[in-house]
Amino acid sequence: MDYAKILKDIAIELVEDKDHLEVREMPSLEEDVVVLHVYSAKSDIARLIGRKGMMANSIRQLMSVAGRMANKKLAEHIFYYMED
Repeated sequence: MDYAKILKDIAIELVEDKDHLEVREMPSLEEDVVVLHVYSAKSDIARLIGRKGMMANSIRQLMSVAGRMANKKLAEHIFYYMED
């Protein structure tokens, strides 16, 4: 299952600067853990996190459903690109 694509499909609907949205699957030391990093423009970070982290928590819940289907634990981290 392509977890990075699933997460990008969710996040792309939330951001304004779709060109700067990137989701990368990072290596993990544990076989059953998938680490995903979301990179976006600084102006879109608030949209991805939401008030009191509610949007980020909702995204995590959706992704955990996808992970449970394959007995994987997903860890999502949100970062922003530095603007020049």
